Amino acid sequence: MSKIAIVVEFDVKPEHRKAFEQVIRSHASRTREAEPGCLQFDVLIPQRDANKVFLFECYRDQAAFEEHGKSPILAETREKYKDMIENRRITLCSAD
Repeated sequence: MSKIAIVVEFDVKPEHRKAFEQVIRSHASRTREAEPGCLQFDVLIPQRDANKVFLFECYRDQAAFEEHGKSPILAETREKYKDMIENRRITLCSAD
């Protein structure tokens, strides 16, 4: 079975930058603790673009990735940040 990785790019509204980072770091930590299929979950802050935040997530397999998609933690987090972002792009990757 192939690992599944995703890269998420957020365009964050400048006035919500600090609050968004707190929400997303909490989400990463909670996901790593609650989901054994989550192998890695990093929050990446670009050095030169204060309005972007990237996530790198890696899951054991497709089933673990699908479990994450149904997670109440994810739903709660999306609700919290929905007004803090201008855009979100998700890139799904195979990670062997």
